[in-house]
Amino acid sequence: MNMQLKVTKIGNSAGVILPKELLAHLETSIGQTLSVAKTPRGIELSAPEADFDAQMEVAREVMARRKRALAELAK
Repeated sequence: MNMQLKVTKIGNSAGVILPKELLAHLETSIGQTLSVAKTPRGIELSAPEADFDAQMEVAREVMARRKRALAELAK
């Protein structure tokens, strides 16, 4: 799917309007969150994984418990 999107001024920011076909392809709708990732070809938009927030909470807990070990590994 290739399409061009126009960058529009939104307050002090900028944005693009996503056509309904693109929203359907992303399996998302108005009000939902999209994940943005930088790739070698540009950026990638995708619907976030359903359990992403739970995974991040577990990762934060592990990092808090193992702070010193992670600091040593980072050297």
